[in-house]
Amino acid sequence: MRTEEQMMKLILDTAREDERILAVYMNGSRTNPNAPEDIFQDYDIVYVVKETESFQQDRAWIDRFGERLFMQYPEDGFFGEDNTKECYGWLMQFADGNRLDLHVIVLERVLREIHSDRLCRILLDKQGVLPKIPEATDEDHWVRRPGQEEFLAVCNEFWWCLDNVAKGLWRREIPYVQDMLNQNVRPQLVRQLSWKAGVKEDFRISVGKSGKYLYRWLEPQVWERFLSTYAGSGIGELWQAVETMCVLFEETAAENAAALGLDYCREEGENCQSYLRHVRKLPQDAKEVF
Repeated sequence: MRTEEQMMKLILDTAREDERILAVYMNGSRTNPNAPEDIFQDYDIVYVVKETESFQQDRAWIDRFGERLFMQYPEDGFFGEDNTKECYGWLMQFADGNRLDLHVIVLERVLREIHSDRLCRILLDKQGVLPKIPEATDEDHWVRRPGQEEFLAVCNEFWWCLDNVAKGLWRREIPYVQDMLNQNVRPQLVRQLSWKAGVKEDFRISVGKSGKYLYRWLEPQVWERFLSTYAGSGIGELWQAVETMCVLFEETAAENAAALGLDYCREEGENCQSYLRHVRKLPQDAKEVF
């Protein structure tokens, strides 16, 4: 596996030798001082260019970066964007284990957008075309202190969507249940746990996508309970996960409300949990819910 030094040399030498490339900057986890370093970190690189067409037309241009196992042209095809004249990219997984997410973006667009990317770090500016930017920070991704309206909305979304989970489990519609749990219910639990972590650090932290860094601030037993909510396909296992989610959410919401001076409607959670317990015991041949 090529080292970081080797990869960066290749990236920068390519830019220096190509007159179409005006500057280079990097963003993503490698510029985030709070992101853990490991062997799977991508190289998120942008070449600032005069135009993108010549890069797109030369399909062999990217061969210089190494042998590829597989790749994606994110701007092409069904999932792509229309304006490939301003931005074009190659996402490359190499045979040696490195991954390079490379884009060429025209200068005009870069100047419009570069200040909005606070994880940006300029690596090379051959012609002095880029503005000075602050040191890279993940501040844009910090947990935000909730107000009363947001707090109650998150609580309501959590409890209300469990209604759909309950009927899905009774019907044994496992794909539907998993989607409801992971797309609608779990994000609200992650928000509550993120606020709990935020309180501890005065809301100056990022918990990462899907709360993947929450283990840094949660008590070990709380983190393990959270992990236990990722259930498999068994009905009993899913019901247990739902029960754990409910208890964990209620505990965390009450704790956050007290710490942040917010109101929490306990009755809503109690009524929802009572309904869930009822549905769990409901026979499969039931003719009425109550």
